[in-house]
Amino acid sequence: MLIIQDTPTLQQFCQTLAQYDFITVDLEFQREKTYYPQLGLIQVACLGGEGVIDPLATGLDLSAFIEVLRAPNITKVFHSCRQDIEILYQLCGFIPAPLFDTQIAAQVCGFGASASYEALVRQILGIELDKSCRLTNWCIRPLNEKQLAYAISDVTHLIKIYEFLRQYMQEHHREDWIADEMAPLLSPKTYTIDPYEVWERIRPHSHNAKYLTLLRELAAWRENRARHKNLPRQTIIKDECLLNIAASRPHSMEELAAIRNMRADILQGKLSQEILDVVALAEQIPPAQMVKPEKEKSLSFSADLFEMLKLLLNIVSTQNDVYYHVIATDAELRLFAGKHDKGVRFLHGWRKEIFGQHALALRAGQLGFSYNPQTKKLQLTTPNT
Repeated sequence: MLIIQDTPTLQQFCQTLAQYDFITVDLEFQREKTYYPQLGLIQVACLGGEGVIDPLATGLDLSAFIEVLRAPNITKVFHSCRQDIEILYQLCGFIPAPLFDTQIAAQVCGFGASASYEALVRQILGIELDKSCRLTNWCIRPLNEKQLAYAISDVTHLIKIYEFLRQYMQEHHREDWIADEMAPLLSPKTYTIDPYEVWERIRPHSHNAKYLTLLRELAAWRENRARHKNLPRQTIIKDECLLNIAASRPHSMEELAAIRNMRADILQGKLSQEILDVVALAEQIPPAQMVKPEKEKSLSFSADLFEMLKLLLNIVSTQNDVYYHVIATDAELRLFAGKHDKGVRFLHGWRKEIFGQHALALRAGQLGFSYNPQTKKLQLTTPNT
């Protein structure tokens, strides 16, 4: 295992990486006490070797590695890469491509819901991983040999896992399937947070326009402050307090102090005045610029058809060895059962081929289920079969 802490060593290592058509990558980071994740370690492997890059090493220039990430002829293989790509996007200003996520690929290849790295190593390679170092603070130096060995194992085993999944997808003609699932990870929008959209992640107590508008403004204020101070959102003020403030609409320190679960340090510091200022400004927002709440709709759908669709989905996912949630979600099944087809992914592409066409036949009353005693499997029948 190569420990890389200086630029010449990194440059030489990257020359080795550039000779291969894929590399495996993993990042170790901390973000419990900061808004932005703190990069602590970069692990990289290829068929020609592996190395641990120390991004905290004094004077280390990561430019050579960034160029490898940019190279269009090298596939960058990660496992569950959402947070890793977020960090690299902030570091490099671009999304590494081509990109391959083994967790997504594993779900497409029937390895179940989580398809954790540990589970894939066990199921594909027959190896039990030692997870005793999983709680390591990767930004503290020095790291011992056991911690470094744990870290590098996240990319060395990934080589064989990638080769296994790639071969499986080629043999079963599923390259397009994973491409469809990978698309959101290749979009900068996935890693760009609009402060005025953060409120949508908080579960509001009401659908009143004024309430939601104030919640939007409070959440945006907190987001901007968290960024500026590089602190977690909940350290600034918790979601519950934002909801209570939006409901109470305080206009004075006394009213703010009366709000449930309001921390003393907020009341005693300048945050209290900032909150009151946000409330005052929110009240001046004209109706045209307020949040337009969506009316809660009680979606009308056939419960019987919904249950039959779930059964059909289970049959199809088993027959095709694909995790069922990749094919269709419960929300999509409910929409389809209510004849609301907009936004239903399984009516397009490969999902329609393996499931959507059967779902349409079922909804039209043209699909039958039967048990084949010879194959000991359920089979689907339509008037044309």
